[in-house]
Amino acid sequence: MRRQSESLLLLPLLPIFLIGMFPMMLIGLLGFAGLALFGVLLICTGLASGIEARESFSHDVIVNGYARGSERATQASNLHAATRLAMRVEAAGLVVVAASVLGFVYSG
Repeated sequence: MRRQSESLLLLPLLPIFLIGMFPMMLIGLLGFAGLALFGVLLICTGLASGIEARESFSHDVIVNGYARGSERATQASNLHAATRLAMRVEAAGLVVVAASVLGFVYSG
C-alpha cells in the first residue's frame, strides 16, 4: 500500500494563504501607515455592516408590513445585535488608527 504525502493536506489552504499574504505585506512594508490603512478599512467595514443591518430591518418592515409584537421584537433584537457588532468593529478600527498614530509619533 502506498503512503500519501501530508503536503496534499496543505493544498486547500493555499488560496487562504495567498489572499492573506497581501494585507500582511501591506502592514509590513508600509509600517504605521499600513496599520492606519488597516484601521480605516475596519471602520469602513463596521459602517457598512451597520448600514446593511438597518437596510435589512427597513426592508422587512416595508415588505412585510406591520408585524405582530413577537416578530417586531425579534427584528428589533436582530437589528440591535448587528448594530452593536458594527459599533465594536468601528471602535476596533479607531483603536488601530490611534495605535498607528501613537506609534508614528513616538517612533520618529
